[in-house]
Amino acid sequence: MEIIFYTLIFIIGILFGSFYTLAIYRIPKKQDIIHTHSYCPKCQHKLGFWDLIPLFSYIFLGGKCRYCKEKIRPRYFIIELISGIFFLIIAYLWNFDFENLQVLKLIDFGFFILYFTFIVLMAGIDKESKIIDKKVAVYGIIISILYMIYLYIVDETNIYRYAMYLLVYIIILIIDNITLRKYAKDKYTNGIIITTVIMAIFSGELCTCMAIAVVLVTFIICILCKKIYNKKKHILKKKTDTKIPIGYMLAIADIMIFVYILFLSNKLFI
Repeated sequence: MEIIFYTLIFIIGILFGSFYTLAIYRIPKKQDIIHTHSYCPKCQHKLGFWDLIPLFSYIFLGGKCRYCKEKIRPRYFIIELISGIFFLIIAYLWNFDFENLQVLKLIDFGFFILYFTFIVLMAGIDKESKIIDKKVAVYGIIISILYMIYLYIVDETNIYRYAMYLLVYIIILIIDNITLRKYAKDKYTNGIIITTVIMAIFSGELCTCMAIAVVLVTFIICILCKKIYNKKKHILKKKTDTKIPIGYMLAIADIMIFVYILFLSNKLFI
């Protein structure tokens, strides 16, 4: 029964992964992600049932569109697989037991799915378009507020901590809608701040601080390596508009550290 239960969780994970790939492609293009039928980006042909089975359709079709034979980007397969594995890992580390399922654990897992959805969409769009999508950020704010309300009701945790987060949200949104609209074009920094607040609410301040530290160290190492490489090759420094996807890097660091902390805590209490 446990095998069937965890298999079901994996299937749910890859189904969410399939949705993530669709949303990451369509949201920056301002396309509908719910009602519009899935189609091939190259030939625009509507995809049938056998074209939309997560993981398996990619394998059976050899990574190509059935209709125009255009190669399908590997990211579709990778995101679906990672999503399924991640759902499985979290369920296992939270000691999900089919015979003794607890309501609070299910609610926690539901909030985790909502948070993971935010992280994947934010990171995927940032990697592809170098932006923190405003609609995704608003979604993250809404689910984080709902999560804070849930924690306050269930755990009776310190309300001042959540009041501080709400104050940060209000300040950032005011700046975003008034000051930056007049004086700046780039709202990327605001998006990163909102992202880190959402991360802190769901994965904890320790995990978030560690993720920021990892990204900073990685960023510094990359800059130093690039400078050394340019110096050896006698490449002159040129001004470029290339942005580093900080949100994408933060998401990877946060999720990996979150799993690691969860793994350690699970080992300590066994």
